[in-house]
Amino acid sequence: MSLVSATSKPLVPSRAHYGFRPALCHNARIMTATTASLVPSVNRQFVLAARPAGMPKESDFRLVEAPIPALASGQILLRSMYLSVDPYMRGRMTGVRTYADPVNIGQVMVGGTVGKVVQSLNPQFQLGDVVSGYWGWQEFFVSDGKGLQKLDTRIAPPSTALGVLGMPGMTAYFGFLDICQPKPGETVVVSGAAGAVGSLVGQIAKIKGCRAVGVAGTDEKVAWLVKDLGFDAAFNYKTTENYVEKLKELCPNGIDCYFDNVGGGVTDAVLPLLNVRARISICGQISQYNAAKPEAGVRPYVFLLTKQARAEGFIITQFMDRFAEGIPQMAQWIKEGKLKYRETVIEGFEKMPRALIGVLSGDNTGKMIVAIR
Repeated sequence: MSLVSATSKPLVPSRAHYGFRPALCHNARIMTATTASLVPSVNRQFVLAARPAGMPKESDFRLVEAPIPALASGQILLRSMYLSVDPYMRGRMTGVRTYADPVNIGQVMVGGTVGKVVQSLNPQFQLGDVVSGYWGWQEFFVSDGKGLQKLDTRIAPPSTALGVLGMPGMTAYFGFLDICQPKPGETVVVSGAAGAVGSLVGQIAKIKGCRAVGVAGTDEKVAWLVKDLGFDAAFNYKTTENYVEKLKELCPNGIDCYFDNVGGGVTDAVLPLLNVRARISICGQISQYNAAKPEAGVRPYVFLLTKQARAEGFIITQFMDRFAEGIPQMAQWIKEGKLKYRETVIEGFEKMPRALIGVLSGDNTGKMIVAIR
């Protein structure tokens, strides 16, 4: 299997924005000669070996080796440093096209990545540049530079380009602010509240003067949401018998905004408690991703009708041309101490399948990342 070019659609905008710096011009021959002896000749990749039935298994992936070709003029060689693991990857394994093409059997698994330039025949990239892109589950990648963004590691750790200052952060920022349009004093409920997106949504709600209520899967996550992130309340859905009664207790004035990462029984319980003109932002349905068939649940339309409420799904790519607006604001809130983030970091490229299974099982707190040293 040969390496492919950087033709995947990037998860960040092509223009420069806060946290990224413009390319510099350097002598390509010097950059190549100084690192050629340090680069292995073989690239390791994880490809999709089988379509999962239910929860993915490690055997659904296969670790393969591919040669690293010599660079052509205008190309660079990237060594992966951090690989993103996200719930959306489960949908890409089904073989059915939704908002993006599925991963085919034998194809490298998709995903956001941060890497370092180790060879360059492209005057726009120098050795040591740290960049983010979308080259998936592999240790090395040959790129022509398209779709890559240089990261200024003086401003934030490079891993944040996969989390709070990357796709999950922008998902929280635009998915909540644009769709829910929160107002001071309103009550916001977030499912999957201890994940990479949900943990940021609740904090943004607090910044905007709202009451933030989170739903998470362990007592430790509940404590983190309330004590560390400033949520007003949270509960463990795995140990709570009656979601409606618990939400009534924690949301005495009803629910104005619901940011839905999970679907299922939690969402069913939210619907009867919606206030008039409530807004629902549908980001994910992780409780359903591994189900053999859809779960039976509440029919939502009567609640949307009687409460004159609005529910809207979104895909983060629809906001890509506005990332330059969202990233600086998120970075500023971090600098001011208003926004905190956490990363669950797993060491070792070989653990990529295990990390994805962990995300789908709720093992992570905050953003799940695999680090390659």
